[in-house]
Amino acid sequence: MRLYLALLCLLATLPLAAAPLNLQLGSQERTWQSEQLLAHPQARDITIEQDVAYKRTMHYRAVPLAVLLEGVGPQDHLQAVALDGFAAEMPAGPLLQQGPAQAWLAVDDPAHPWPALAPGKPGAGPFYLVWTQPQASGIRPEQWPFQIATIRRLAPVETRFPALLPDPAAGEPVRQGFALFQQNCLACHRLNGAGDAQFGPDLNLPHNPTEYFQPGYLRQYIRNPQSLRHWPQAKMPGFSEQVLNEAELDALLAYLKHMAGRKVQ
Repeated sequence: MRLYLALLCLLATLPLAAAPLNLQLGSQERTWQSEQLLAHPQARDITIEQDVAYKRTMHYRAVPLAVLLEGVGPQDHLQAVALDGFAAEMPAGPLLQQGPAQAWLAVDDPAHPWPALAPGKPGAGPFYLVWTQPQASGIRPEQWPFQIATIRRLAPVETRFPALLPDPAAGEPVRQGFALFQQNCLACHRLNGAGDAQFGPDLNLPHNPTEYFQPGYLRQYIRNPQSLRHWPQAKMPGFSEQVLNEAELDALLAYLKHMAGRKVQ
């Protein structure tokens, strides 16, 4: 028993293993280890004052994401895939810009790991996409994916998943809602079976939420999910008016209602 306890104590003092980051950028594929990125010539110590994941000021060792995206152009489309299946769709343009809003890949140091996101939950590592001055480019919370394992270049969402497309004759609110759906919902949800996320339920099959929620309750659910359905492991964030204003929420709901009439059989 003493030997067993001694081994447990030894393991507790050992640093966590380094983690790989897989970059699948078409013909350019590379795997970076966390210790390589921590020692990267352009790695910097940065401060994020309004960190989305931790909801407080955080300090990170990070690399400008643009320097890792060799061969990627502003017109390209990227996807960050997390360890839990969260798949964030990201136009490459904002990720490549040098400012004022700038994307950084924060790297969890195995010798000094980041804290847990909540009691009983892991931290945001091994890799976390953070932004300096995000308000300058209207960066949304869904554009801060954490626990990243892979970043890959893909065709745009509308090309990969035509089942998500609204009717070409749909009005501007529906088209705007489609864009907002990609930014805010597609990371966790599929629709008509289309999408890469493994995280949340399909939002059209077998039923669209506009079909079974009263309108007022659906708006409340999007704003504050736990105010309607409370459970300890709930993961859906609330979308405040700072993230999704009333006009944008109207457009998102218009898209969902429109797609209830375009189910894929």
